[in-house]
Parts: sequence; structure tokens; C-alpha cells
Amino acid sequence: MTELLASPTLWLCVSIVCYALGQALQRKTGSPLCNPLLIAAALVGILLIATGTAYQTYLEGGRLISFFLTPATVALAVPIYRKLDVLRANLLPILAGAFVGSLVSIVSVIGFSRLFGLSDITTCSLIPKSVTTPIGVALAEMLGGLAPVTAIAIVFTGIVGAILLPVFLKCIGVRNAVQMGLSIGTAAHAVGTSRAIELGETEGAMSGLAIGVAGLLTALLVSIGSLFL
Repeated sequence: MTELLASPTLWLCVSIVCYALGQALQRKTGSPLCNPLLIAAALVGILLIATGTAYQTYLEGGRLISFFLTPATVALAVPIYRKLDVLRANLLPILAGAFVGSLVSIVSVIGFSRLFGLSDITTCSLIPKSVTTPIGVALAEMLGGLAPVTAIAIVFTGIVGAILLPVFLKCIGVRNAVQMGLSIGTAAHAVGTSRAIELGETEGAMSGLAIGVAGLLTALLVSIGSLFL
């Protein structure tokens, strides 16, 4: 039994099964609170604690899932291609929105970190919280932050954004598909985009585009800012 629990392949399968359960629950309830990633993370965490399995053991199996993260992000180019006409018609607003969103994200992290007295290392780890994981981790390492903290912050931001943003945007009167997709993708990256795709093809395409644009703009802003700090 001990050898089985130490198998990375077992935990890879457990992750897939838990995510599938999360998807099934979300389809059945229709509730945004039943986010598959949130459910899978909770179930896997409970199982790891219950079995006394070390995180490093789980991580060995999880590397394969992480490997497919980048190709999955690149695959978002497909809905973007299908909506090229919408992209051309809204190019400047999209670029401006992604720029403002990225800037606000960075400034808010720095501001709240100073307000609550967080260390410089923690602040640097949290600055890229609203971009996709490969870009965020690379930026955190460049700034001298902790990659694990950044990864957790990115996942947490994505889950919260996927759950709350569609409801929040509707409450403040945002109904335009381009605006909704851009807002979700800029603030909640890939996890939010999975929710945006459920809202509609245009929302998904704009959210997927925002991931790349916001990621590049955040990298640019962070690089420029690091020269003056």
C-alpha cells in the first residue's frame, strides 16, 4: 500500500478523476461556486493529508499536468482566430483595457503589500498574480520572489475571478461580450477564460486574447519598473 501511495502515476490519475468529478458537479448544479479546479484542489488536498503523502510525491505526477499548461494556453488561439473580425474592430480598446488592467493589478499589489507590511519577497511573488502561470513564475523569479507563492496566488486569483467576475460585471451593468471577455481574461487569466468560454464564443475568444496581451504588458511593465527600483 505504501508503494502504491508513493507512485506519481497514482496521484496523476487521482487529479484527473477529482477534476472530472468537479466538472460533473458543476454541470449538475450550474453554480459558479462549483469550480472544477477548486473542487479538485480541495479533494486532492484532503486525500494527501489523509494518506500522509508528501507534496513532493504528488508533484512528480503533477508535472505532466503542468507540462500541458502551456500547449493548452496556446490552443486558445483557435477561438481568437474565429473572432478576428471582432478583434480588428476593437483593437485599440482591447489594448488599452489590457494595459490599464495590468497596471492596476501591479499597483494594487504593491499598495496593499505596503499597507499590510508584507516583505519585499512576498510582494515580488504576488505582483504577477493576474497573468498565466508560465509568465507569472518567470517574472517572480526575475524579481527575486518565490515561485511556489506566485503559483498559489495565480491559481487563487483565477478561481476567485472565475466565480465572482461574471456576476460582478453583470451587477455593474457590463453586458458587452468583448468587455466581459477582456475583463475576465485580464484579471483571471486561464482559469477565468475557462469560465468565459462557457459564457459565449466571443467572451472566450476575447478572454483568451487578454491572457497573452496582459501577460506581455505585465512583463513589460515589471521589467521597466524593476529598472527604477
